[in-house]
Amino acid sequence: MATIIGVDLGGTKMAVARFDAETLQLEAEERFRTHAESGMDQVLLDLLLAIESMRTKDTIGVGVGVPGLVEQPEGIIVTMPNIPGTKNFPLQAKLQERLKVRVKVDNDANCFTLAEALFGAGVRKDVVCGITMGTGVGGGIVIHGKLYRGHHGFAAEIGHMLLKPGEPPYETKDMRGDVEQFLSGRAMGKRCSAAKKPEDYLDGEVCSFLQPEVFKEVAWLVTNLTHLLDPSIIIFGGSAGKALEPHLPKIEEELKHWILPNTPLPTLAVSILNDAATKGAALLLKDE
Repeated sequence: MATIIGVDLGGTKMAVARFDAETLQLEAEERFRTHAESGMDQVLLDLLLAIESMRTKDTIGVGVGVPGLVEQPEGIIVTMPNIPGTKNFPLQAKLQERLKVRVKVDNDANCFTLAEALFGAGVRKDVVCGITMGTGVGGGIVIHGKLYRGHHGFAAEIGHMLLKPGEPPYETKDMRGDVEQFLSGRAMGKRCSAAKKPEDYLDGEVCSFLQPEVFKEVAWLVTNLTHLLDPSIIIFGGSAGKALEPHLPKIEEELKHWILPNTPLPTLAVSILNDAATKGAALLLKDE
């Protein structure tokens, strides 16, 4: 049976999974270390070895999700901050040349959203917006089962939408005031240094001063996305995103203060797939 490989490439580790090409049923999955400190040439070698260890003679393609900007359709990494030497790196072409199978490279939040739209919380929803809140904030848009990438492939960089321009919530030279400076796990750690895990930001007394602010800020973000996209559902993923789950009713109440009256509200949900990153990468091969 034909198989496809899905890769979630991170700065410290990569997850590599093999799926049935027809059903997307998971067959095997492994995690490998990413030697990011050695630069992209070494990471490419690590990636090739990991893929070779998982592929079979029936493997017909490889999809790779990366935490950075990827120019489409060429699959060129424009920038990927957590791995040096990635500026304008033609990862898709290099992998295809070495592996001799079809390869697709895209942003990892696009992969997350595609998987959740087709197999997860967004099934049977026509406009799906995904927001990943981990170390940073990423996003993806799937419309009628297909990724919306924009003209250059840079659409849905939700983390870089401005939330409070010129007013970041902590001392920094970067005064953009974008979503990532407020709602990423890294940002929340700066806003409440006493927290030990993502749940601490949003539950209990440790960061209680922060919680009303976060719920309001998420509501602002959802308001902007609702008026821009009219999404059926907005799905939160990543460690900080999943920690929002018990607080979604509060965010929905806050949302009513900001959204225009009589505007239909999207469903708010958290991700339900354990393999969204790798499955979404594999699905890139079907997203034509």
